[in-house]
Amino acid sequence: MEKIPRYKKIINKIYYNIFIEFNRNQAIKFNFSNKKRWDLINEIIKKKKFKDYLEIGCDDNVLFDKINLPNKIGVDPREGGNIKKTSDDFFKSNNKFFDIIFIDGLHEFDQVNKDIENSVKFLNPNGFILLHDCLPNKMELQAVPRYQLYWTGDVWKSIVKFRHNINLSIKTILMDMGVAVIQKKTNPNPLNLKIDDFKKLKFKDFYNHHNEYMNEISYDDFLKSI
Repeated sequence: MEKIPRYKKIINKIYYNIFIEFNRNQAIKFNFSNKKRWDLINEIIKKKKFKDYLEIGCDDNVLFDKINLPNKIGVDPREGGNIKKTSDDFFKSNNKFFDIIFIDGLHEFDQVNKDIENSVKFLNPNGFILLHDCLPNKMELQAVPRYQLYWTGDVWKSIVKFRHNINLSIKTILMDMGVAVIQKKTNPNPLNLKIDDFKKLKFKDFYNHHNEYMNEISYDDFLKSI
């Protein structure tokens, strides 16, 4: 993950706590599985006999190198993967479809939305889109602008937004800081929140409603469901 200068951390922290949301030191105790995202992806690939994999945001290939498929594409503008482009540029010229897409790029609401929308366009029938870092347990982990070294960003807000889509079924697995799974099929339990701007959601909203918002499920129960 890209480093952030100490002075910028301080400035961003002050800005966030004054103008966006004050840190109340609330923490959520998630019952995370000890499984990792590569365990999940390889289990899905094995179970579904998938062949084509796309990863958005590879960093230093912690995940990409562990995916057991010959047909895999990793997109990152800086390091890792096998295509040096932004995800926006990749999707503009892409004509391939994928069985499984893992999104772990820029963890900010607007970019996550674009990555989800583009991934849906290039997902094979019965395929899966996965997103990392969807269950931050503390406010500072999801603060934008970022002021922590380890940072989930506000990916969770995009999940809340897309859970209103009746044509996308979304669950969030209790593992590895939260892995959301999107499938192109009828949403059995869409959200119906009266929210004009999902970007303005606060961590206190997530703290109070995360189970409802994210449609949380255990690792084992998710694998049984597919």
